[in-house]
Amino acid sequence: MSVHEDDLSAAEEAHVVSLTAAEAEGDERAVEAALRPRTLDEVVGQTRVRAQLGLVLEAARARGRAPDHVLLSGPPGLGKTTLAMIIAHEMSTPLRISSGPAITHAGDLAAILSGMNEGDVLFIDEIHRMSRPAEEMLYMAMEDFRVDVVIGKGPGATAIPLEIPPFTLVGATTRAGLLPGPLRDRFGYTGHLEFYEADDLELIVRRSAGLLGVELHGEGAAEIASRSRGTPRIANRLLRRVRDYAQVRADGVVTLDVARATLELYEVDTLGLDRLDRAVIDALCRRFGGGPVGVSTLAVAVGEERETVEEVAEPFLVRNGFLARTPRGRIATPAAWRHLGLAAPAGSPLVGGGDPPALFES
Repeated sequence: MSVHEDDLSAAEEAHVVSLTAAEAEGDERAVEAALRPRTLDEVVGQTRVRAQLGLVLEAARARGRAPDHVLLSGPPGLGKTTLAMIIAHEMSTPLRISSGPAITHAGDLAAILSGMNEGDVLFIDEIHRMSRPAEEMLYMAMEDFRVDVVIGKGPGATAIPLEIPPFTLVGATTRAGLLPGPLRDRFGYTGHLEFYEADDLELIVRRSAGLLGVELHGEGAAEIASRSRGTPRIANRLLRRVRDYAQVRADGVVTLDVARATLELYEVDTLGLDRLDRAVIDALCRRFGGGPVGVSTLAVAVGEERETVEEVAEPFLVRNGFLARTPRGRIATPAAWRHLGLAAPAGSPLVGGGDPPALFES
């Protein structure tokens, strides 16, 4: 067993998470830490963002100054936190980490900024969820490297200016549209991370297998990559479960057959749909004739909370063309019917007599 695997074993045993969930929670973040690339050269995929960010950092090093503020956007699990860590590593500076939900008052942000040293990198995850007073303080800190700390209340309140050494803010968001324009405009570089191609995910799986000390055959790596929903976090999670299966029920080697058997056991199908995804389209097609049906009704039908269906299952189903949003509700596409091995009724939406695509919600 490798050093990385020793470090991760306790965390893995203590935390169970949905295999196809794009978010990482609790102890799984410790599991991910050993698998993260350390430099831009080690990053697989995201070619455009990697090249652009490399240019920004190289120019900053040549000038001997902190890089421009960086905004990274995109769905969860694609590497925004990893890139923030790489920025600090490439600039040989400390990384300070916080999150939008944790900064509930301007004083919280002032406390963080007052401890910054010149050249430090401050990473704020889910930056769109910061409180408005903290957000307004951040405007001045990013532009003028200064904040006004208010002491007291009412007419006797006094604003004390606090100078901050030049630093680099790296903001990450899964919902860039929720960021106010003034905040977006203060970032010198904005990079949007896209979902990964299967070939890039296969390289990531191979690299992670090496770090975990897993013997992995090429076809096994390709099978894991093809079911990972375009997301490295999911690919690494599936790899760890396939590794467990190989150790317990096979000879420890991850082959195509072992990968398929594992993913069948965990109900992740060939397109990456899991139990919840299939339950949603099954209910939509079999119980509601393809829709339209409201998301709350769908959630009751599959025995889940509305938020779970809307935030976990629906984005993947929409992106892959199994489900569509319309003003009247969710509808199944022909691809959903085909995936279930069913024939769509002639009058069902998108086949005939339903809402036209022009009415889809964004």
